[in-house]
Amino acid sequence: MGKEVNGVSRSRFEMFTNSDEAVINKKLPKELLLRIFSFLDVVTLCRCAQVSRSWNVLALDGSNWQRIDLFDFQRDIEGRVVENISKRCGGFLRKLSLRGCLGVGDTALRTFAQNCRNIELLSLNGCTKITDSTCNSLSKFCPKLKHLDLASCTSITNLSLKALSEGCPLLEQLNISWCDQVTKDGIQALVRSCPGLKGLFLKGCTQLEDEALKHIGAHCPELVTLNLQTCSQITDEGLITICRGCHRLQSLCVSGCANITDAILHALGQNCPRLRILEVARCSQLTDAGFTALARNCHELEKMDLEECVQITDGTLIQLSIHCPRLQVLVSPCSRLDHLFVSVAFEMTSLLVLSNRAPRGGTAVFPQSLSHCELITDDGIRHLGSGPCAHDRLEVIELDNCPLITDASLEHLKSCHSLDRIELYDCQQITRAGIKRLRTHLPNIKVHAYFAPVTPPPSVGGSRQRFCRCCVLL
Repeated sequence: MGKEVNGVSRSRFEMFTNSDEAVINKKLPKELLLRIFSFLDVVTLCRCAQVSRSWNVLALDGSNWQRIDLFDFQRDIEGRVVENISKRCGGFLRKLSLRGCLGVGDTALRTFAQNCRNIELLSLNGCTKITDSTCNSLSKFCPKLKHLDLASCTSITNLSLKALSEGCPLLEQLNISWCDQVTKDGIQALVRSCPGLKGLFLKGCTQLEDEALKHIGAHCPELVTLNLQTCSQITDEGLITICRGCHRLQSLCVSGCANITDAILHALGQNCPRLRILEVARCSQLTDAGFTALARNCHELEKMDLEECVQITDGTLIQLSIHCPRLQVLVSPCSRLDHLFVSVAFEMTSLLVLSNRAPRGGTAVFPQSLSHCELITDDGIRHLGSGPCAHDRLEVIELDNCPLITDASLEHLKSCHSLDRIELYDCQQITRAGIKRLRTHLPNIKVHAYFAPVTPPPSVGGSRQRFCRCCVLL
């Protein structure tokens, strides 16, 4: 940051002249001002840089630009902006998010990689212009890279993973969700050279088969989080290998992997006692027997998504309420959206969700869903409401599409003092009177429900009737 005048170098602090008459500049040492600026965000730093010449020098000092997230600042940036940032920050920059910056391509990121060789966390989520060339640049110039998000960069292929394996051995978190050109060959190259991987997000990588999972299980003993949502070709064989090789696993998402059975739940219970998050939506072959084995061995479970696990009954809720005291309830399945990095995941509030709907206002993460679990009854809710997790931790419960639920379930929940919201869409046996009684005990609770003009009686035998949605919103 120094300049030369008549061949003599001057530091940034010697650039302040007597013409800077602001009191703050006279009273505070420049080192202290620089320290203050180090706590400011990008927008505030840019504003400070316009105050005076002296503040411009301090605000734009590279040491203040170690962490940059342009997502909340400006997303329609061009590549030259990234190049300018990299030249100013240089070796100071540790974390950069360009999430959603559609105009940034390989050329700008090559310049970035050359200038910012100490980068540790880089998000290129949704930067659809980038190709394998960017990963080659990162491999060549950024050996300290630990977290890389390439979600929705659909031009990424196995060549990128091979390049990263050669130049970024410290990689801990990698998100290549929706990079559907990746196959087992790329995964094999990556995991063999990056043994410290703790988080792999492979959602939507539809070409992955059990062979890829076998490589992960054999080479990733540190793995904590694995997302395989909609990787529809995987089966019990590959996932059991993961369970046996990754004993530190805490979060697993296999939603949409319809081929898996209770064998996976048994394997998780036997090998992964630290499991905290399990998402198995639309895995219709799972039953109470598998969840019983899981609950009896994985006592740290906090979040579950069991949406459309149509074979489970109250038995699963009973086992969870008995054996999983940390289980909590939160909002709906918006956690279908990708997580930027798994380290964030473990700082979030826990939840258990009984629903299938997207969030209605606000945001939520890591759903625990039982939507369309039509065998759940009041007895299961009774056990859940009386379990050790309910009184102090239960915050939101969604019971959408549970036709056997009645007002008795609301009675079982009235002692859950932390309950903030309950959703009862398409629960045809819930009445306004039952909701009113619940509100006498929980006056601040938010209740969302639909009511048909005439509440049909419960089905007796045979297949249950499907009720229409001609409703009035409560």
